[in-house]
Amino acid sequence: MFTRDVINTLKVPAGRQIRLNAISTTLTETGEMKKLKKRVLKRRAQEILEINRRELTKAQELLWASDCYSVLIILQAMDAGGKDGTIEHVMSGVNPQGCRVWSFREPCPQELDHTYLWRYVQVLPERGMIGIFNRSYYEDVLVGRVHPELLDRQKLPPRLRGDEAFWNQRYEDINALERYLVRNGMVILKFFLHISKEEQKERFLERLTDPEKQWKFSASDLRERRSWDAYMAAYEGAISATSTEWAPWYVIPADHKWIARTAVATIVTAAIKSLDLSFPGVDEEKKALIMRALQELEAEGKSSC
Repeated sequence: MFTRDVINTLKVPAGRQIRLNAISTTLTETGEMKKLKKRVLKRRAQEILEINRRELTKAQELLWASDCYSVLIILQAMDAGGKDGTIEHVMSGVNPQGCRVWSFREPCPQELDHTYLWRYVQVLPERGMIGIFNRSYYEDVLVGRVHPELLDRQKLPPRLRGDEAFWNQRYEDINALERYLVRNGMVILKFFLHISKEEQKERFLERLTDPEKQWKFSASDLRERRSWDAYMAAYEGAISATSTEWAPWYVIPADHKWIARTAVATIVTAAIKSLDLSFPGVDEEKKALIMRALQELEAEGKSSC
């Protein structure tokens, strides 16, 4: 179902200009999947997700033990795109000690006194860790582009902002940062959970009519929905400019949550396994220590008989 060929169709090639309205928000109507019933696809996706969760648990243990790589997962989506649910379901089997999730809200005054990338760099995952950015520095080239008045809060000199060159320079900054991180042992995986405007409407209606989900709804949800086309243009620009060989973007069909979660789990698991990690070996001194410890414990058992 999620073969290498399928996954490759979700990956945005470096340098390609994308058009999101030409990319499906579901995989159920494409290729071989179109021939299968939805319930069959859903069951199969859930089986693959469970397999990937077990594999990810093993991969994370190796990542932690080897202590030379780290993994940064970036999740971006429109409101109700499924970021929280993806984190919950994909990472449910991971040791919490080896994984941290950061959700970025509006920057505080201290953060605004620094450059826009500063607050994100402070919490990058250290070696052996998986870090998840639920929204990320890409917000600054998405929300900031749709609502340019927000740039006033960043206290930039007037001559440095406002035109197309300004946004291109920010794309260059992001590419340079990510290349630096990858060169120093960080695996960067970037996912745009691609939902249709119709699916977002259905999820909003569910939130509004379900008492247990009403707390999720915010006045900003509808306000941002009115700028849907502007956001799609901003995403197209950002993804096209920053999907690189070292830090690719994946556009994940997300109208069906079970497809999105399984696709993300498959890509993350494969990426860590591709590092070909192994548990650290022990030197002669450590082997001698282990032997003495074994002898002591075995002798302890004999003396108690």
